[in-house]
This record gives sequence, C-alpha cells and structure tokens, in this order.
Amino acid sequence: MIVDAPPTPTHRRAAPVGTVLCWVAVGPTAAWAALRLGGLDRGPLVQALAFTPYVAGWSVLALALAIALRRWWPAAVAALTAVALLGAVAPRALAAAQPSTTGPTVRLLTANLLAGAADAATLVELVRQHRVDVLTVQEFTPDAQVALDRLGLDQLLPHRQLNPHVGAPGSGLYSRWPISNAGIRHNRGGWRFSQAYGTVAVPGAPPVRVESAHPAAPSALDQVDAWRTDLLAQPPATPGGELRILAGDFNATLDHSPLRALLRTGYVDAADAVGKGLTGTWGPYDGDRIPPVTIDHVLVDKRIAVRSLRVLALPGSDHRPVLTTLRLPTP
Repeated sequence: MIVDAPPTPTHRRAAPVGTVLCWVAVGPTAAWAALRLGGLDRGPLVQALAFTPYVAGWSVLALALAIALRRWWPAAVAALTAVALLGAVAPRALAAAQPSTTGPTVRLLTANLLAGAADAATLVELVRQHRVDVLTVQEFTPDAQVALDRLGLDQLLPHRQLNPHVGAPGSGLYSRWPISNAGIRHNRGGWRFSQAYGTVAVPGAPPVRVESAHPAAPSALDQVDAWRTDLLAQPPATPGGELRILAGDFNATLDHSPLRALLRTGYVDAADAVGKGLTGTWGPYDGDRIPPVTIDHVLVDKRIAVRSLRVLALPGSDHRPVLTTLRLPTP
C-alpha cells in the first residue's frame, strides 16, 4: 500500500515569502536612514534625499507590515529606521520657542520668478495685500523688473538692489526702507546664479543684512559639486555681530547636510521654527508630476523671532513664494 506524504503546512510555505516581503520593504528605508543620518548626500543621492519626508512615512508602513506578519527581526530594524527618520523629519511640524524680542515687525516675502515667467501682477498684489516690507526675488529678468515697476512695485518698495539678467541668473532685493552697503554676490556654480544683498535700515532696530539666496541646483550629476560649493559659500550667521537674513531658493532641504551646516552657524529656518517645515515650495506647481519638496527658505539670525509663515501661490512659477513675519530685537 502506498501512503501519500502529508501535505506541507501552508504557513510553512508562506514563511519565506513573508520574510522576503518584509526585508524588501524595510531594507531600502534602513539604507536611506543611514545615508540621511550620515550626511552622505553625494552624486544622485542629493536629489533623492530631498524626498526624505516621504520615505519617513513609508518607514511606518514597513514597520506595520513586519509586525502584522510577525517577522520580528525585520520589525526591529524597521522600528529603529522609523525612529531615526521620524526623529529627523517630525520636528519640522512642531513650533519651537522663539526669543523674546520687542523691536519692530518686518514682513518678508521671497519668490523665485522662473526666469521672469511668474505673473508680475500677482506678485505685486501679494506685496500690497500682505504689506510686505522686504522682498527678495530669484531668476529675476529685465522684463520682470519693467513689469513689476509698471504695476506699482516701485511705489510700494522704493529702495532696491537689483541684478536683472536674461534667463535664470538674475536676483533682486526690494525694501520699504533704505538699503546701504549693497552689492551682488556671484555664485561659482555652473548656473552662475547671482545674489543681491544689502543692509536694510529698519526703524527702531539694528541694521539687518538681507540677501536673496540662490545656490546652484543639483539638476544633473555634473552640477552636484557646484551645488555643494555654492551652499558652503553662503554667508554664515554672525551671532556676535550684525543681524543677517538669507531668503530665497536654496535648492536644498533640511535633509541636505550643507544646509544644516549653514544653520549651525547661527541661523534658524523660519518654517521649521513655526511648525511649517514640511510645507512644499517646489515641485508640481508648473505641471510637473513631482511630489512637493521644501527648497525655498528664510534663514534668520537666532536673535530674531519668527511670528508666522505662509506659503502662497504665484502663477507662472514652479516655486511658491514664502511670506514670513519677523520680530526684530531693539538696538
């Protein structure tokens, strides 16, 4: 008599499949966390690391999957990964304590004009509606300058340091108050973006050095070194000296190590300070199917209090303007 072998239990056959599935979900997020925490933004990883907040969300799903399938080793790795990524990302959604300042309020707006293609009427209306005191613009062209003044920007913000340029290199700084010690910084990266700067005389406050920041974009592998060079060349904060504000398109998120190094000199990211650090400023706004990322920033001296921040809309640009309300210290 021939006796059939007992069937293999289904759960035993499924065990290797479940384990492989868990490691496939957990492994990439664990590698991503190691790269992010190690500051290893090199080559193609520079662009990828901008999307770290999305990977942080995925790390929670990978942990849930491992727990649901009772794969404890993958679950342990997933838990460490989720803690690491969420620890790096989640604080941006939480407001931080601000310094006690009693000086004047400054409303600052920064906007990338996409080589002058942004709608000038909308930008002037934003300045008028929100009573903007200081405006920094990037990718500022001669045509944009003419259009903005024709619409009344020269009356709203009569003081300026401008470097209009055809294409993307141009930069501008506008102010309600006088500007001194003004100039233009020329980045060394392949894009040769310029940065208008000047010292703004805000009544009732110490002088404030404001600069329209625009380091090179890591748009291709041969631009990554230029991107890093430009970011590392940004003017550091001067905690024992003049107040400084860098506002513009940094082409970097808080998950990029050169930007974090700049912050450590004594700046605060305004969006991070008020819990808006995960609000996207670049991506799908001109039709590209790209998840939003936060590459436009207002970096302020730690002695300046950030009262509020809003990300607005600007038709014709692939960036969204950032409006901040700041409270300066007294002299």
